[in-house]
Order: sequence, then structure tokens, then C-alpha cells
Amino acid sequence: MSKMNTKNCNLPTKYQPWPRPQRDSSAIPVDQDDAPADDIRRYLANRQLRWGGRTVYFFCDLHADADAFLASLVASGGINITGPEDDDFDLTRSGQSALFILGGDCFDKGPNTLRLLDVIASLMAKQAEVLLLAGNHDIRTLLGVFYADSKTPLTDHLFVHMGTKVIPLLKQIYDQYVDLVDAPSAGIKQQLMPDSNWAEEFTVAARPWLKQTRVEKEIRRIVEKSSQLTEKINQTGMNFSQILAAINKFKELFLTPGGLYYWFFEKIQLLHQEGSYLFVHAGIDDRLAQHLANEGVSAVNAHFQDVMSKQPFELYLGPLGNALRTKYSKYDFDFSQQGGEHLHAAGIDAIVHGHHSNLHGQRLLIRQNLLNFACDASIDCNTRRRVGLQGPGAAVVVFESNGMVKGISTDYDYIKVFKPDPA
Repeated sequence: MSKMNTKNCNLPTKYQPWPRPQRDSSAIPVDQDDAPADDIRRYLANRQLRWGGRTVYFFCDLHADADAFLASLVASGGINITGPEDDDFDLTRSGQSALFILGGDCFDKGPNTLRLLDVIASLMAKQAEVLLLAGNHDIRTLLGVFYADSKTPLTDHLFVHMGTKVIPLLKQIYDQYVDLVDAPSAGIKQQLMPDSNWAEEFTVAARPWLKQTRVEKEIRRIVEKSSQLTEKINQTGMNFSQILAAINKFKELFLTPGGLYYWFFEKIQLLHQEGSYLFVHAGIDDRLAQHLANEGVSAVNAHFQDVMSKQPFELYLGPLGNALRTKYSKYDFDFSQQGGEHLHAAGIDAIVHGHHSNLHGQRLLIRQNLLNFACDASIDCNTRRRVGLQGPGAAVVVFESNGMVKGISTDYDYIKVFKPDPA
């Protein structure tokens, strides 16, 4: 096992109401602040938030950073560190009875995806109850590998779509698990990259699935990513033959029963509901909200698992995939007031999610008359370096058994305390 490094995480020890009673304009930019406290107070006065009666630790957007995850586990109060190795920890009494929810995006960006997955496996081996939610980076990697040699218009670009961030993972897999491959790569590159007429064919094939703005954006991104991906592969010293060998080994490790990491994609779900709180990686659109109102979370998760095992491409374009990637922009499927009403009809009054990076810890928002806990606190080391955050990152949102919620982050000076009772 690798050596953990959870030192120097500047975690808060003081408490503050969440949302803050009044805005301190000198402290946090408006686009990183909570919704106005009066708006949230009015929302709570009209909604009776229900909780399931157990402790839940919510972590998200870990992005291949095992040290950030271990530090976040410590911050949650769910584990005690017992030694220097990654698996040198025990569950606390609280951790033994709590639910650990990992809210998506274990893959990409950070230093070592496999190491993070090994820490998650250690947590499960210590009998922690762990629930994995799918994130867009996780599924994007799955699709890129699953359809790596597919040449249909809807799938020809998915290897490129998964982007440069997955190349370090493929190199890790190649270095650790693949015998030396030194074959010519010219033909293999053509096999893995989109054909020259892909954009025209994709425009027609994707029309029933995506908004035209999304189709146009995707074509622009694939053109950019094609050259970036080739450059990234060259920078690692690998060739396309070695990349293909790593892809095949990925399939063996992750997608074949008995593979070392087969548990990951077998275990992940799309959604989880506790009381009137819905946990999801990114968010909701109107179609998924209606499915939840008509069928419930269990049926949607069952459909998600069925799609995963038979036709994962649907996760890229359909409403299930929107739950992984939406930022409620013009490119995403709509989430309207009607969608909010569908969620209320499904018994959902609050959404807990990651995906949209915050720089000052977690945020409380109101979207279509639904309370949103936005929990991506930018904790992986490479993201922190890119956005200018100092020191190692750690973050967790603790949903206590009494219904109180605490947001903890290295990038905010207080533990944020949310009380669902407006009184």
C-alpha cells in the first residue's frame, strides 16, 4: 500500500450558521455565496424536510486523489488513522453505523485513480457501508473504453471524448499490469480516432438525442480534443499500440467478473434518497424528475444498471446522463418549475450534489423551488493548483442522525451548520 499524507489540512474548528446570517462582501465573491438566508428561511417554512434517522457522510469529486479522500474521511469523524499506510485506519463508532456516500467522479484529474480505488476498497473491507454514485468522469471513462474501437457515427468519437485526463490512468494500468507492447501504432491510431467524415454523420445521428447547441458544442470539443489527446499520449512516452493494450487491460480489470476493480462499475448507482433528500452527482432535468415521480428512485436505479450492462451509450445522451453532467446551462436538458413539482410529488425537497466546483466550501442554493446542497469543494490537488487554492484539500458534508447538516472544508474558516427547522 502507498503512504498516506493527511497532514497540513487546515480544517475549521469553529461553527457558523448555514447559510450565513448576512453577506460579508469582503470574504466571498457573490458567485461563490449561498442563496439569501431569507429565501432559504421562507423555503423551510413551507417545507417539512425529512431525514432517514442515520448519519450520512457525503464526499464528492475526489478525482483520483487518495490523500484528499483520507483527509476528508478524518474530517467526517468516520475513521481514526492508526499508521502511515493507506489502509492504516479504523472505523469510529459513528463510522461503524454511518453510510458513506461517494457522490461521483472518482476518476480523472488527480494523481492516481487506482490508489484512490484501493482506499475505497479498504474502507469497504473494514465493513463500512459505502454507496457509490456515478459521476460524469467515471462514466465518460467507461464509455471511452467500452466503445474504443467502435466506428458508428454515435460512438466513433467516445475514445477522444473521454479526454486527456484519462491517459495517466491508462499509463498506470499499462505500467502495472501490461507486458511490454512495442508494435506499430499507425493503424491503431486510425482505429481509435474518429473518421474524417464523423462530424457530418454525428450531426444527423445525434439529432434525436441532443439539442442542436449541444451537438455543435460536442463537435467543436472533439476537434480540439483529438489533437490534445495525441499530444498527451506522446508526452507520456506511449504509443497507440500501448494505449490499446492498456484499454484491453482496463476491460479485464474493471468490466470482467473477477477483475480486481470489477466491483466499481458493478456497485455504482445513479441516485440515492434519504428522507426527502436526493443524492446525485450533478442534478436533475424535467424528464428524470417525471420518472422519479412516476416510478421512484429504485426503478430509476434499476434502469440505470440495466443500461450500464447492456447499452451504456445511453448514459452519454439520455436523461440518465444529464444527471451526471448538467450545470443547468443552455446545453443541458431543461429543469423547469414543472420538474421541481414532479420532485416534490416524489417526496423530494432537497438535492445533494457535486460536479460544479466551489472555491470556498459547500454552498446552499435554491433551484426551481428546491433546496440544493452544492458540495464540490475542489479538493483534488491538481484542481487546487489550477484554480489557485493553497495547501491540500479535504471536504465532507455530514448529515447527522437528528437531521442537522454540517459542511466542512479546508477552504472555509467555519464548519457550516444547517438546521432544517427554520425556528
